[in-house]
Amino acid sequence: MKTLRRNEQIKALAVRVINEEHEQLGLMPIEKALAMAQEQQTDLVEVSPKANPPVCKLMDYGKYLYKIKKQDQKHKKMAKKTEVKGVRLGVSIGQHDLDVKVKQAERFLKDRNIVKVVIIFKGRELMHKDLGREKMLEFAEILKDIADIDSPPRHAGYQTVMVLSPKKT
Repeated sequence: MKTLRRNEQIKALAVRVINEEHEQLGLMPIEKALAMAQEQQTDLVEVSPKANPPVCKLMDYGKYLYKIKKQDQKHKKMAKKTEVKGVRLGVSIGQHDLDVKVKQAERFLKDRNIVKVVIIFKGRELMHKDLGREKMLEFAEILKDIADIDSPPRHAGYQTVMVLSPKKT
C-alpha cells in the first residue's frame, strides 16, 4: 500500500486544492491550504504529486487508509488461488482410460489450475522410460489447444513428471 504525503510532509510551495467531493477550491500557497485543512479538522493529502502544481485533497487520512485496507482485503478474498492438480497415468494405459484422464485434466485447466501429470513405473516397466515419455507427449498433444507445457516430461526415480498450465488468453 503506497503512502501519500500529508500536511507538513508536502514540499511544494503552491498546491491545487480539492475537497472530498472532488470540487476544485483553487490554486493556493501551501500555508493557506494547511490553514484551511486545520480549520475543517481534516488532513491535506497530496494525491497527485507529479502534477504541476501538485494536487492536494482535504480528507480524513485515517478513514482513507481504512477504506483502502478494506478494499485490499476484499480483492484478496475474491482472487482465485491457483492450485496444482494431479493426474496419474500408467505406461500401458488404454485409450478409453486416457480419454477419461484427458477430460479430467481439461476440467482442471478450465478452472485455471495447473496440472501435474505423473507416470509411475512398476517393476520391469522401468526399462521402458521412452514409452512413458511418448504417452506424456501424446497426452500433451491432445490438450495443446487449452494447455501449455510448463515443464517437459522429466524422469526422476520411479516416475516421469510433466507440468501443464492453462493457455494465456
